[in-house]
Amino acid sequence: MTNPKNPLKQAPHGAPWRNFYGRLHGKTLRKGQIEHLETTLKDITPPGVSWEENPERSPVDLAALFGDARPVWLEIGFGGGEHLMHMAQTYPEVGIIGCEPYINGVAMLVPRIAEKGVKNARVLHGDARDMLDVLPEASLSKAFLLYPDPWPKKRHHKRRFVNGENITPLARALKPGAEFRIATDIEDYVRHTLEHMLARDDFEWLANGPESWRNPWDDWHRTRYEAKAIVEGRTPHYLTFRRV
Repeated sequence: MTNPKNPLKQAPHGAPWRNFYGRLHGKTLRKGQIEHLETTLKDITPPGVSWEENPERSPVDLAALFGDARPVWLEIGFGGGEHLMHMAQTYPEVGIIGCEPYINGVAMLVPRIAEKGVKNARVLHGDARDMLDVLPEASLSKAFLLYPDPWPKKRHHKRRFVNGENITPLARALKPGAEFRIATDIEDYVRHTLEHMLARDDFEWLANGPESWRNPWDDWHRTRYEAKAIVEGRTPHYLTFRRV
């Protein structure tokens, strides 16, 4: 489909046009990183996610992806991959899919996966919405959204991931009882998240008081974005929702 605002831009064949507003690349990649993107990344990219491969948007076979019917978790926008790597190593019995459109973040994570011999992580260099399209219904046991782009200006709030057009397909992919964890250092993103999530009847907020959102999860691993937030004097918040 053509971008209605720019007819020269085209979506993949058969795909709806989806605006993407975040960064896609940063500093020049090192030779070793490029080599891993050309080799390791190809081996751990989930097949059947791209529109070119799967224009019918048929559900992917997660058991085939990981070799068995293990629990599967999804991390939406893994940044530098610190948390994803920690979780994959801590829970080798779980399959973890990470989606990240920022190529420099992918280039940081993929070599570590190869060097540490991690076998239970899969990486999509691309939009998490494409992954949500093809996840089977009630297939995820847990999902993470950690330090998403806050889009602080009010006119840009529709760009935030926590919006109905994204949470609805995520809810479809989550099993009943599955956790959806959100971490952010932006108080207005907390407000925005609660406003949207508490208005839904397919999630419940797991909070018993301030300590519920002030303290991280027991298996939490700090990301580079959280470390930066703390240095700059911002307070992390940890929100947990359960799929009803």
